[in-house]
Amino acid sequence: MNYRHAFHAGNAADVVKHAALARVLAYLCRKDNAFRVLDTHAGAGLYDLAGADAQRTLEADGGIEAVLAAADAGTLPEKVIPLLAPYFDAIRRLRAESGRRLYPGSPALALALSRPQDRFLFCELNKEERVKLEKRVGGDDRAKILAQDGWQALAAHLPPRERRGLVLVDPPFEEGGEFHRLAHCLADAYRRFATGIIMLWYPIKDLRAVDAFRREVGVLRLPKTLRVELDFSEVRRADQLSGSGLIIVNPPFTLADEMRTILNALAPLLARDGKGRARVSWLTGE
Repeated sequence: MNYRHAFHAGNAADVVKHAALARVLAYLCRKDNAFRVLDTHAGAGLYDLAGADAQRTLEADGGIEAVLAAADAGTLPEKVIPLLAPYFDAIRRLRAESGRRLYPGSPALALALSRPQDRFLFCELNKEERVKLEKRVGGDDRAKILAQDGWQALAAHLPPRERRGLVLVDPPFEEGGEFHRLAHCLADAYRRFATGIIMLWYPIKDLRAVDAFRREVGVLRLPKTLRVELDFSEVRRADQLSGSGLIIVNPPFTLADEMRTILNALAPLLARDGKGRARVSWLTGE
């Protein structure tokens, strides 16, 4: 695969995904019992927003940097601050410790927001990205980094022995048919780990493909399936990102309301037209 997330780290899609991830982890940490996170497409784990790749696109300027600036200026709605505090605190601690403008990918964020008893499996098949991942988070003895195809990891590592936790599937969408593959993997992951929280990320580009994916997920009739989406702009080209979405099975009972609050607050900051459109709804209920 040629995809390198360093070009897009901290962009609006990352903010949506990681805000939801932080809320899920906060919920899992409420119980003392250990949990496990399986991240099927982990990437490099940690990104330098002052580096050449990020500076080439400057996508973070319209993403996490805009959101942090609003938080620092006190212009975010008061009710959203406690919901985003763990996410913001993880980023600020990382930057204070390193003295650099770093941004945590899903692996680094998961490690930062978890406890000593929790365990992590990070899969990354791309050798260059995996070497970076090992360097950046591999020193944490709670984490195991696997040179394994993320799709195959679902069959190999579910259910976890902890019997609680999160499965994050965040593919690069470089190949055709990945929406269908994502729905298929959801069915398989749920069959193996029906009590787990399963989170799927997807880009919003081709609206017909996204609509077909939602219908395919709905046909599965899995209980408690939540759709979370934010449009950053109107769809003009099928090859241009216009929004970001998540399908979350077995979400924390508070997550739907929390994500509505978060996305309604962040939409004006993340949208290219200053408006944005958030959609949080149940594809299937209890």
